[in-house]
Amino acid sequence: MTSPRQAWAAEQVAAALEHIAPLVQQRRAGVQPRLQRVLQAFAAERLGVHHFASVSGYGHGDLGREVLDRVFARVLQAEAAAVRLQFVSGTHAIAAALFGVLRPGDRLLALTGRPYDTLEEVIGIRGSGQGSLAEFGVAYDELPLLADGTVDGEGMAAALEPATRMVLIQRSCGYSWRPSLSVDQIGALVERVKALQPGCLVFVDNCYGELVELQEPTAVGADLMAGSLIKNLGGTIAPTGGYVAGRAELVEQACCRLTAPGIGSEGGTGFDLHRLLFQGLFLAPQMVSEALLCADLVAAVFEDLGYPVKPRLGELRSDVIQAVRFGAPEPLKAVCRAFQSCSPVGSYLDPVPAPMPGYASELVMAGGTFIDGSTSEFSADGPLREPYVLYAQGGTHRAHAELALERALVALAEGGWCPGLG
Repeated sequence: MTSPRQAWAAEQVAAALEHIAPLVQQRRAGVQPRLQRVLQAFAAERLGVHHFASVSGYGHGDLGREVLDRVFARVLQAEAAAVRLQFVSGTHAIAAALFGVLRPGDRLLALTGRPYDTLEEVIGIRGSGQGSLAEFGVAYDELPLLADGTVDGEGMAAALEPATRMVLIQRSCGYSWRPSLSVDQIGALVERVKALQPGCLVFVDNCYGELVELQEPTAVGADLMAGSLIKNLGGTIAPTGGYVAGRAELVEQACCRLTAPGIGSEGGTGFDLHRLLFQGLFLAPQMVSEALLCADLVAAVFEDLGYPVKPRLGELRSDVIQAVRFGAPEPLKAVCRAFQSCSPVGSYLDPVPAPMPGYASELVMAGGTFIDGSTSEFSADGPLREPYVLYAQGGTHRAHAELALERALVALAEGGWCPGLG
């Protein structure tokens, strides 16, 4: 029997579905051009079933790996790419790129404020004795964002006066209450950086943003970028891994850090998992479209309740993340518990705030996904710190998000966090 709160929650989600209706066709129309790019890459590289097998041991002469790299390079509009299951995460791929290119005495400048939590120890902002960039003599500075969360264009000139080897641009909002950067905005930043310091390299943390727009940062001048395969490009079925893409010599330098100088991109077996990576890439345009629709729905539901959301419904999306600001820890935890209870894996678990490797704050995480940490599947998490923001992402089909949101609304109503509801 349906309770009054369950009926109210269903009505709220139904109303939100009406609000996002104008966006549905737009999201679905975006699948075809992105899929066409994937299919063209497969055809150009003559992908066949023999590329699904990998070699053992060192991985020398792995035809599947070589074709996979070239396919990804085409899809990502880059000169070269390295797609490796040996990358543990997007953070690992980013770290390999930074350590591969930067040298002692170089300067790294973050243009988008403080990077994502997991990069702080890589850079050396937090932690010690682990071999961070700072411990290897790489200087680091960051340009704080403006009050509205945008890049300080006027401050860029002063920030780039000292000799700078590389600037870091984080496309996604990460754990910050700011808008994600569009590819056009990244292109404008690249142009400005090159005008101020022609020899400066532009690196983009592309996590969560792949295939959201028609172009990737490497198509608008970024020298190098990196990301995870258990996010957008894995299509929900890549079991692990990450990628780097960009200028060929820079990709090779990143691979030399992943493996060893002299081995570089020539090593690394595919563990007979290449098929999943090719198939995941084939599915990725559709999965990203579904994730965007789920994000639209999350935005509509919580905005209707009066909670601040970013981006707001109808605003340009450059990644699959939807932020909701609760302003207090209890509603944040309640929503994560509700989402977890509606997950296909581990629905019986109760998400509680806990430390996570690489993060400065305790996290509460609803992550009942088939691939551990796969944010292309519907999930949500947030750090237990002010202003207590939930970051929702992913979703293989909108119906799952609908069910999870109904359960979350009931939880919020029971806790008294729904203004105007008795």
